[in-house]
Amino acid sequence: MKKLLLLAVLFSSIHSFAQNENRTIKVDFNKTAGKLNTMFKECIGAGRANEGLRADWQQQLALVKKECDFKYIRFHGLLTDDMAVYREDEKGNPEYNYQYVDVLFDFIVSLKMKPFVELGFMPNALASGKETIFWWKGNVTPPKDYKKWEDLIRNLTAHFKERYGDEEVKTWYFEVWNEPNLTPGFWTGTQEEYYKLYDYAARGIKAVNPAYKVGGPATAGAAWVPETIAFCTKNNLPIDFISTHAYGVKHGYLDEFGTSGTILSKDEFSVSGEVINSRKQIAESAKPNLELHYTEWSSSYTPADPIHDSYHSAAYILQKLKQVGNAANSMSYWVFTDIFEEPGPRFTPFHGGFGLLNTQGIKKPAYFSYYLLNKLGETELQNSDKTSWTSKNAKGDVQVLLWDFMNTHPGDKELNQTYYIKDLPSKEKGKVKIEVDGMKKGKYLLEIYKVGYKVNDVYADYLAMNKPSQLTREQVNKLKEKNNGAPISTEKITINAKGTFSREFKINENDVVMLNLIKQ
Repeated sequence: MKKLLLLAVLFSSIHSFAQNENRTIKVDFNKTAGKLNTMFKECIGAGRANEGLRADWQQQLALVKKECDFKYIRFHGLLTDDMAVYREDEKGNPEYNYQYVDVLFDFIVSLKMKPFVELGFMPNALASGKETIFWWKGNVTPPKDYKKWEDLIRNLTAHFKERYGDEEVKTWYFEVWNEPNLTPGFWTGTQEEYYKLYDYAARGIKAVNPAYKVGGPATAGAAWVPETIAFCTKNNLPIDFISTHAYGVKHGYLDEFGTSGTILSKDEFSVSGEVINSRKQIAESAKPNLELHYTEWSSSYTPADPIHDSYHSAAYILQKLKQVGNAANSMSYWVFTDIFEEPGPRFTPFHGGFGLLNTQGIKKPAYFSYYLLNKLGETELQNSDKTSWTSKNAKGDVQVLLWDFMNTHPGDKELNQTYYIKDLPSKEKGKVKIEVDGMKKGKYLLEIYKVGYKVNDVYADYLAMNKPSQLTREQVNKLKEKNNGAPISTEKITINAKGTFSREFKINENDVVMLNLIKQ
């Protein structure tokens, strides 16, 4: 009942701003809410392991790490044949090879990131069938021999221990498979067969070190959470975390070839409501303290949805993360780059791909949500406004990150695929007043950042170019320069002995604004 009341209060506060044209964010430098919860940057997604061997993928990940500071990265296809991990000799004896895996994992670790290890899909030599998914043909059948599956996972885990050290691998997460509830898409077996796959994988991992973390079920649509905990409890199987996925569109979970039509959900708590419910399911289970990791989430589950390229995504991301609060230990956005080949290589620079960056490394509006979140200080300030974060750091700097999210989608009468490709001007939303009391006297540099319609809005710039199917080098450079996330204004200000900063400005629908007050 308490959680339902909390949801009602949150809905009321968000809804009331939609009706109220004037808004005030008032905080006190000396009234803190504790350490800032950084679950938003704990993990980021990528398409598949083999793409991580590309130079441009690695260059983009280095940039994303530098500017957004994600801690973990998760991707499909670690065990798929293009990673050359497993084969059998003429007598059926397993042969293991980790040369490709080492190149990828060495690079990830060199960035001071950690792998969130998704164990999938099935090597063809170990598979019980020929069914595959995606252009790159990940085998989705159960193993022909579960003992050989366990041996592969144990050998791989032992290799990680030898190469990266016990203490490092203790900090990793091992997630068994991906979306096994989507049959026959990602898994041709039954739910019971998935639990058998999980059982043998967990044994292989824990045989190397019982302290290594294993979990699942990595389901679509927040499914199987109570069942998985109950199965592991009943059979005395290890489970260190729950992982599952959520997307913010109506209907469907999988778009293998990028041809589905989608509609952004009008549910105020799409995505976030599922996360909160997953936390509730864990709390009511036999293992109430399990970590909860949403290892995929986004506005839409298809790699051909123009909302991913739209300025609407920036405010959407912040809205959902704020609603989630402390319900999840991580929210892994799917994905960091459009170098992503599930439906095959893409033929145009902006095609509704999942990425925060497009194929050429041009920053989309969604990128700046994470870029600005990473600028928040380590201490959160008490703040009654539900669509902003306020923070400070040890140097005395103050940050205010605010947004307005409005779902302007017309609903069932139109698909995302035709709506978000249009020029969509944002309407005025009134004024926002920012007031910070208790600040230290002195000089400050005030930086103001913004994302919105035609501001760090690369798709609008691409439309203005008449949507060329290929970009010249000059066009890429022009788009990167115009969408670089630099402050829209900087000014020197003085805070007097009263210690109060005040500023009022106009805001439009789906604007994201950050004020960064840097103590000089």
